[in-house]
Amino acid sequence: MSKTVQDICEIYCYDEKKVNRVRERLSDMDTRAMVRIVKALADDTRMKIALALCGEDELCVCDVANIIGTTVANASHHLRLLHHMGLAKYRKEGKLVFYSLDDEHVRQLVLLALEHGKEGKTHV
Repeated sequence: MSKTVQDICEIYCYDEKKVNRVRERLSDMDTRAMVRIVKALADDTRMKIALALCGEDELCVCDVANIIGTTVANASHHLRLLHHMGLAKYRKEGKLVFYSLDDEHVRQLVLLALEHGKEGKTHV
């Protein structure tokens, strides 16, 4: 994307109070943890899994594989990654493993992304 005259300041100036206030707030945040969460959901397959888990309390690995049209091994790989990233949890029942979203925050994040995506705003 090339810069055009419309999308950059024509002179260099900044609001020192505002910049310092925002820098202070940002220094107290662990943005790396936020980035890990967004990266985990930035994969089409994992986002589909997260959306499926938003609609059901829990799904077994085989259910997820059938929902997204892939192998059990592939579904398991993505579910394990979501678990390691703190977005999903699992429980074992006999020979079956059931996954669910880790908490309501994850559900809200996924559903907000869905709603925003429905707005269809793209800036090219």
